[in-house]
Amino acid sequence: MPRPALDRMIEFERMIASGGTIGFDEEAETQALEGARNEAAHLLNARGDEIAVLSSASQGLCSLAWSLNLKAGSNVVSTDADFPSVVYPWMRLAQEKGLEVRLAQNRDGVVSEADLEKLVDDHTAVISISHVEYGTGQRFDLRWLAELAHSHGALLVVDATQSAGLVPIDLSREGVDALVAGGYKGLLGPFGAAILYLREELIGKLTPSLVGWRSTPIPYDMDARTLPFAEGAKKFEFSTMSYSSTFGLAESMKYLRGLGHGNVSSHVLALTAELIQMIKSSCKLPETVILTPEDERSHASIASFRFKGRDQSAVAAALVKQNVIVSQRFNGIRFSFHVYNKEEDLHRAVQVLEEFLAK
Repeated sequence: MPRPALDRMIEFERMIASGGTIGFDEEAETQALEGARNEAAHLLNARGDEIAVLSSASQGLCSLAWSLNLKAGSNVVSTDADFPSVVYPWMRLAQEKGLEVRLAQNRDGVVSEADLEKLVDDHTAVISISHVEYGTGQRFDLRWLAELAHSHGALLVVDATQSAGLVPIDLSREGVDALVAGGYKGLLGPFGAAILYLREELIGKLTPSLVGWRSTPIPYDMDARTLPFAEGAKKFEFSTMSYSSTFGLAESMKYLRGLGHGNVSSHVLALTAELIQMIKSSCKLPETVILTPEDERSHASIASFRFKGRDQSAVAAALVKQNVIVSQRFNGIRFSFHVYNKEEDLHRAVQVLEEFLAK
């Protein structure tokens, strides 16, 4: 996390620890999510009333899924390469409501647009998919996905945890119906805070599946006799939460805005392309499968590789031991970048990789 985000979180927690809520009155708590809401709206080119601030992307997806009132016989399309939380809410609904969940099959972690398109028909209610897949870094074209969904009367629901803050997202242009993003990845925020975007035209049709005192227009009215809902996406904010996390997320998004979102995107995309080229051109590495799509339009801040004839878990462990932090995904090695990485990091990563694989 950027230092300003950490400092803001510590400042809040120290205030609560020393004085309780004396310095955090009803008005302050009512306004606690506005900083993160406004920064998210700026980042995504959305309206503030289209943004809810929640505890996690999973919470947002589950709350949305259960509020859609999907009918038996309809289907939801996703991929078998997606992060489980993008698929699980629809599987849970399928158990209870007779839905069909269709998963486009991946080839080495990558799903072709053609295979995805084949699964969508006029009974499709939702396409639920990650903008950038966590395993290989494959990036989907949001506009294409939206047009595919809408041409069959379906909604497009996107998990942008691996893309928000890293690559451009313009929700006023893309046609996305709903989007979630956890704060702890590309947004450089803490655990415990996330954003949920709902397109204005969709919000009025939804009744939140999870409700609480914050779901109402004036939370501190606390009238248990009626359940009026707040305007906009705020009605999906239902409970007390880790306010320090929301303050930290607001500061981290503000930090990225200060750097310039275009500058951040250009930087991470250049690092991804450069590492792919370095791995391809190295004569000291064994035969390598590049799992990440090489077309810049189809990759983001992740580069994944499989080194043939090698134990991928052993390769990952050796790299981490040398402080080259990677993850093993889809029987390959995933490298991830952000604004704090430099070209020197890539050279050292390749050097450590070459030295280990030469043994």
